[in-house]
Amino acid sequence: MSTKISVSGEAGSFSEEAGLLYAQRQGLENPEIVFSIDMEGVLKSVTIGEAEYGVFPVVNSRGGLVQTAFEAMGKYNFSLVDELWFEVYQCLMVSPGVEKKEITNITTHPQAISQCERYIKREFPNAKLNDWEDTAKAAKDLAEGLLSRDTAVIAPARSAQIYKLDLLDKGIQDNHPNLTTFIVVKK
Repeated sequence: MSTKISVSGEAGSFSEEAGLLYAQRQGLENPEIVFSIDMEGVLKSVTIGEAEYGVFPVVNSRGGLVQTAFEAMGKYNFSLVDELWFEVYQCLMVSPGVEKKEITNITTHPQAISQCERYIKREFPNAKLNDWEDTAKAAKDLAEGLLSRDTAVIAPARSAQIYKLDLLDKGIQDNHPNLTTFIVVKK
């Protein structure tokens, strides 16, 4: 039976990468990733026994504390198992064929916005910024047509591959390295 690891985010998220990294380090073969979208979903799935482990980000070297993580942590009982420091590379992606000059909206998680502030101000000073619950979910929603075509998404490069989006810029975060701490929890 495979070990279930609940992660915040959709397929292609940094939390999925962190979950797979943790599984690899622990020698857990073929872990099953449960996509719980947000930190509250992760803690709930661990608490009710839907997953053995939960993985989500708690702090970033540029964006600071991940507020939603701490709000969720105040609502559930869990044990801290491990922490992972992980370098995050943010990327800008669009629907196929969309050019930079057409972008009027940027949609992503608030942490990604804060990690890419200088880039956004320089490249898209007039773009409307829209908060989304997860970077990879924003990519998925763009691919599924739930976001307008003039929208760019900031997410991991893997999201562009998974959801067949055009990758316009890589490594757009303001800080290098751009470190995020993910924690691993269990019931």
